[in-house]
Amino acid sequence: MAVNGDPAASVGLGGDAALLGLGTLDRVPADSRPLVRPGDVAAGIVHLGLGAFHRAHQAVYTEQAVATAGGDWGIVGVAPRNIDVVRRLTDQDCLFSVTTLSAAAARTRVVGALTGIRHAASDPAAVVALLADPAIRVVTLTVTEKAYQLDPVTGRLRPDEAVAADLTTDRAPTTVPGLLLRGLVARAAADAGPLALVSCDNLPSNGRRLRGLVTEALAYAKVPDATADWVPANVTFPGTMVDRIVPAATAQTLATARAALGVTDLAAIAGEPYTQWVIEDDFPGGRPAWQTAGAVLTGDAGPWERLKLRGLNGVHSAIAYLGALAGHDTIAEALAGVPGLPAVLRRMIAEDVATSFTPPDGVSVVEYGESVLERFANPAIRHRTIQVAMDGSQKLPQRVLHTIADRRAAGDRPYWSALVVAAWMRFAQGRADDGTELPLDDPLAGQIRAALADSGGTPAGVVAALLGLTEVFPPELAADPEVREMITTWLTALDRHGVVGALTGAAG
Repeated sequence: MAVNGDPAASVGLGGDAALLGLGTLDRVPADSRPLVRPGDVAAGIVHLGLGAFHRAHQAVYTEQAVATAGGDWGIVGVAPRNIDVVRRLTDQDCLFSVTTLSAAAARTRVVGALTGIRHAASDPAAVVALLADPAIRVVTLTVTEKAYQLDPVTGRLRPDEAVAADLTTDRAPTTVPGLLLRGLVARAAADAGPLALVSCDNLPSNGRRLRGLVTEALAYAKVPDATADWVPANVTFPGTMVDRIVPAATAQTLATARAALGVTDLAAIAGEPYTQWVIEDDFPGGRPAWQTAGAVLTGDAGPWERLKLRGLNGVHSAIAYLGALAGHDTIAEALAGVPGLPAVLRRMIAEDVATSFTPPDGVSVVEYGESVLERFANPAIRHRTIQVAMDGSQKLPQRVLHTIADRRAAGDRPYWSALVVAAWMRFAQGRADDGTELPLDDPLAGQIRAALADSGGTPAGVVAALLGLTEVFPPELAADPEVREMITTWLTALDRHGVVGALTGAAG
């Protein structure tokens, strides 16, 4: 276990295991060394959000693309707030390792895609300057849904006090919308050349939503007409779909990397073998040859995005809430340990998800769902149910509510998807089936708790109170009596019988 939630705090250098860096790469086995070395490739990309997912996904694709096809596409990674990851990566000359975990084996390799590190909170001016640098032609983002400050129902910018101050004052920006606005204003003033802003977060139509955020931010800030005109003429917003399960690093992650590399990597991460990246090919300043690394370049990422959001993320959330309520720590343990859960999920995929949208050509949603369940069952990926359950108010709309809305528009009853909403509502009440306290880590935690306090505590009261959260539930969905009835039926069963009792025999 990590000390104080920090896996690195549990793993010292110890013995003669030196720290990973350019000076110790000769100690690393040859087949685990990076494909490119930091400093050998000039920067062409800025990435906002220097967490585990980016390092295990876009950084890996980019390194392989550069190694295969060349180009000045080194990545300058920007951590909006986390100073610890900045220090570790800086101390390691921007190097880190990714361990690919399967049930049978683990393989660790050092990645050298990062050419620089910045910390936005302590030096926002440096980040703004990067965004305005003509050498930077692509900006990618993995900052989680809540950092965009978009209403999850409408997709409109919903600035909090910090975002509003970033957009209307001269203070140093502290938010993602603020950094993007200042960077684009500076880039327009310098006429620094075209740029692609690429969201890699789990947002519906993430490219379109990022474009909307920037457009609304420009209007909110009342920028000069010349700037407002420059941005749409020079900046594109390609949509994407990203996929790889990357759990939070633990002390075991660092220990596995150390054993494989012969040096200590305090920024080590791990992920499953499966990885996918679908990208709309709209890059006015050029891009890495990501297709050589296996990325799918397309004119429309929408069908792929819906496939993943509904067929993977929605299922992930279902397992997280039901598994946490049933007392299981990880996704794999929940899938294996909750009787009837796999059968319920298969019904959800086949009857709700597969019938809610048109998938990419040649793709079977049911077969995709089977592959998802197989991936989630990987015991080597210890993805915690509590981690997946975070920020439910931001995730539910695109993961589950869009499926429900589309099925209701077709006159159908999305019974199994309603179970996921009921499980979230029970989870939000803060107690597992055995009475263990569950954390409500959500940007709307205050509103959720206030609604629950006025609910009367009955299933019907809880459903009515939480459906009243217009930031989460579209009014037409909240007012639908069949939706209300299905959620209430499931919440009543969960309250009375717990997860195992509620699911027993449910899928037939």
